Amino acid sequence: MEFDQEIHPTAIVHPHAILHNNIKIGPYSIIGESVEIGEGTEVGNHVNIAGHTRIGKSNKIYHYSSIGEQPQDIKYKDQETFLEIGDRNTIREFCTLNTGTVEGNVKTVIGNDNWIMAYVHVAHDCIIKNNIILANSVTLGGHVEIDDYVVLGGLTGVHQFCKIGAHVITMGGTLLGSDVPPYVRAASRGGSSFPNGINSEGLKRRGFSVQAISDIKEGYKIIYMRNNSLEQAKKDLEKLKQSSKEVGLYLDFIERSKRGLIR
Repeated sequence: MEFDQEIHPTAIVHPHAILHNNIKIGPYSIIGESVEIGEGTEVGNHVNIAGHTRIGKSNKIYHYSSIGEQPQDIKYKDQETFLEIGDRNTIREFCTLNTGTVEGNVKTVIGNDNWIMAYVHVAHDCIIKNNIILANSVTLGGHVEIDDYVVLGGLTGVHQFCKIGAHVITMGGTLLGSDVPPYVRAASRGGSSFPNGINSEGLKRRGFSVQAISDIKEGYKIIYMRNNSLEQAKKDLEKLKQSSKEVGLYLDFIERSKRGLIR
């Protein structure tokens, strides 16, 4: 079977690497032995793709990125771990995406339709879902989980094992050491993160109704503005959930939270 591929003569592609149709590999890029790259993906110049890395369809990886290298974890001892990248992602210059660890998920996962800007670091065992924007110099510690439609502002730093709920947005320079519930707008002051309302503008752009946004605001008030204990907040959210399916995301997230919610 003949493949339509554009591989620059200075690129080094291991003969065991799997490259699907309509691939472009730029000058001086290196593709390792256990790498698979899906149809229509473009790799810029000076990109290193290593490890057990599977990249889906129609991605674009810009220059000088390091994809699938070993995790920055001193416990790592050359075990077989993985990086999986979905479809239609944009990965800009100088990004570093590492494989997983046997102590974690064994794999790092990037979903579909994500926009990952320059100098972003995604550490081992992270799970990045879909339609997410990671602005310049975002840094994710190991085991971070990010749900759909999150926007992390430039220079946001996320502590290992933190979870970030769907539709969250952070201001630039936010430092997160606790979990961020869905819909929340987060910021930092003096090195500590705090909730600063909901991401109402993002919700409008994604077609949430006026009533749905109002219910989400009410859920935010239950969690953050009524001096409720978490247990009382869960009871009040359960009542609100009966008339608002969107509020259910709050409850699902609270059940998954391990590091506690930002306050």
